[in-house]
This record gives sequence, C-alpha cells and structure tokens, in this order.
Amino acid sequence: MATRSNHHVCYVVPPYMLNAIAESSHNEDRIRESARHALSLHKSYCEKREKRFAALCAPRGSKTTNVHRQQGIVPDHMLQHIAENEDVDDDTRACAKRDLEHIRGIHAKYQETQGLHAESSDQKAGIAAEQASKAVEKTYRAVYDANHDSNEAHLPGKVVRVEGQKASKDESANEAYDNAGLVLSFYADIFNWKSIDNKNMHVISSVHFGQNYENAFWDPEIAQMVYGDGHDFLTNFTGCIDVIGHELTHAVTEHTSPLDYMGQSGALNEHVSDVFGIMIKQRVEDETAENADWLIGEYCLMPGVKGVALRSMKAPGTAYDDPRFGKDPQPAHFKDYRLTLEDNGGVHLYSGIPNKAFYNASVAFGGYSWEKAGKIWWETMRSGQIPSRCTFIQFADVTVDKAQELFGEDAATIVRKAWNDVGVVRRS
Repeated sequence: MATRSNHHVCYVVPPYMLNAIAESSHNEDRIRESARHALSLHKSYCEKREKRFAALCAPRGSKTTNVHRQQGIVPDHMLQHIAENEDVDDDTRACAKRDLEHIRGIHAKYQETQGLHAESSDQKAGIAAEQASKAVEKTYRAVYDANHDSNEAHLPGKVVRVEGQKASKDESANEAYDNAGLVLSFYADIFNWKSIDNKNMHVISSVHFGQNYENAFWDPEIAQMVYGDGHDFLTNFTGCIDVIGHELTHAVTEHTSPLDYMGQSGALNEHVSDVFGIMIKQRVEDETAENADWLIGEYCLMPGVKGVALRSMKAPGTAYDDPRFGKDPQPAHFKDYRLTLEDNGGVHLYSGIPNKAFYNASVAFGGYSWEKAGKIWWETMRSGQIPSRCTFIQFADVTVDKAQELFGEDAATIVRKAWNDVGVVRRS
C-alpha cells in the first residue's frame, strides 16, 4: 500500500481489514506500517464524509447546506476537449459542442445580471449552475492518468480517454471508462435515472493513483472516482464492476436519501452501495438471484489469498480467512450488533446484516434481483421517508410498505420475513 499525505484513506478496503493487516505478524513490517498509516487517516476521511451527508440533510437555508452544487455541470474544458477531438465520434462531438455553447450562453446571461438583483453571488452562481446542468442532455465520461502521484490536489491528472473516444493503450483507463458506462446504463435502463444525480452529471475517473496503492474510492468533494493499481494483496479495482457500482452509488445516495455516515444509518449507507453494486454485477454476468455468488470485490484478491472476496452478502463473515488479513468479521444477524466507536460506529462491519436481508428477499422473489427486491429498495431510497439517521427497523418498515405498494401483500410478507430472519424485527 502506498502512504498518503492528505486526509483521504482506503475506502473499498474496510478499516477492520486494515487493522488486521497492521496487527498480523505474518505481514512484513513495511506492509504493517502502511496499514497503520491508512488507519491513522481513516478517522479524518470519515469525518469528511459525515460532514457532507450532514450538510445534505440539514434544513433548507442552513449555512451547512452549501454543498458543491456546480459539480453537476460538465466542465467547459472537458466539453471543449471532446468537441475538438478528432478521435471522438461525430455524434458525441456534436453533442459536446451543443452543450458547450448552451452552458456558455447561460453563464454569459448570468454575468449580465450580476449586481442587478438582491440575491447573493453564491445564490446566483447556484442558479446558473442548475440551469447549466439542466442544459446538458448527455452524460460525459472522462478518464485521467494520475501518473502514480498520491497528492489528491493534483487530480484528476492527464486526460487519457473521453466520451466517444476510441479505446486507449491504457487497459486500466479503458476498464474504468467501460465499467462506469455499465453502471450508468444500469441506472438508466432499470430505474430511468440519468447518471449520478439524474441530471446527466459527468463521471470523471483517475487511474494509477499513488505507488502500488491497494484501493479505490469515490471522492465526494471533487466528485470523481480514484483508482490505485494494487500491489501485494489487492488489485484489479478498475476491473471490478461491483466495486465501481458500490462507489458510484454513494454519490447516488447523496441525491436520493442522504444517510448520516454513522452507526446504523452509516451501515445502511454502505448497505445500499453493496445492494446496487451487486445488482450491477449480476446484470453484467446475467445471473439470477438464486444462481449468483453474491460476492462483493470477488476479483480484487490476489492469487494465494485465502478467501473469495471482500464481502459476502449471502453469508456475511465468510468472505476470507487468511492469517495476513484475519477472518471476515461481518455479522449476519442483529443479535451480534454492538455499539462501537470504531469505523464510525461500525458502518462497514454491520452493513452485512441488511445485506443478508436483501439477499433473503431477492432469493425468495426469484428471477433477477433488480426486478422486485431491487425495485423495492430503489423506491425506498426515492420515497422521502428515510430519515438521515435511519435505523435498521425504520428502513425495513419502509421496504415492507414499498413492497406492498408495488407488488401486493404477499411481497410485503416476503420482505418482512427477510428482515425478521436477520433479527431486524418490529417490536409490539
């Protein structure tokens, strides 16, 4: 693992795995020290994510709601690059030119009105950003090369491939580009959701981050994916569609039902990302709920590691058992839930409990997981009934209600049983 000088730390790799690596005498000193460094940064990273979701959940008009609204706009320089690039297909180039002209026209009108109205400059900028975002009718992807630089201030790096451009010689860049497209097509085709924010937000990725960096993460402040190349234990992050689906879903959660990144609501935040990540993987591999393996990060582990994935939704706690990693600690039942101060209240640890409930429901319904269970979970996140500090039982209740609305009483019974079987039970 590469050491890092800023406040971001590992995200795909959960902190309990890092802690096990740091404490295991089976690992070399350099590996243990790298894991300790990542753990020391984990707290500040989680605080940043917690603050972001707190801002998203704050009352309207509050100062804490100043989230980066302009991130929905495709940057002018990116659109210009696409519009002028001869390697980009004609249709995409024409779309980029149209959107670039429209956005610049909106910005020009905004500048003309400066000082003529009572709104603050921030408010006017927000209005202009929203108008420009609505003008973009196409989602644009771009992949950059971080050139093994671990300083996030230097991201995204040098452009490698943009929307409509042919494959590059960089296989990691092609995987990041193609798999981001698969995630976007899943949300568009299955849920009629346009990109991350339902407004065709651009999707930027940087590959080759850091030296032998064994992780990947979604950076919520600069709104982009970041991929390391991996090293001793973990690798192939750009090739793991479920991991990419998981990370990009964190951004979707910001635009549906923001869940505080702490305790049970934080575990639900992680759970929702696993749910949509696994459905995307199953769609790509054309697997029904019954036939799927339900493994998250299945292709991240290097050969020789005693394990099958980072997590198992079918059987939490069984994904790996390696002296260098320890044993997968995720519980599968609420009876094993304990209050903890670590990992923001166990957000990665206890996501296994609702994960198992989703698996139960999907298998009980049969067919593809997104046809019924997935649709119920999606409508739950879109319902406006999920509080920012949602508990497991509150989330379960809404899924039962949505199952009733969408598919009737029998479906509601199936979903309630799925939660009951993991110990998330409605008390009289």
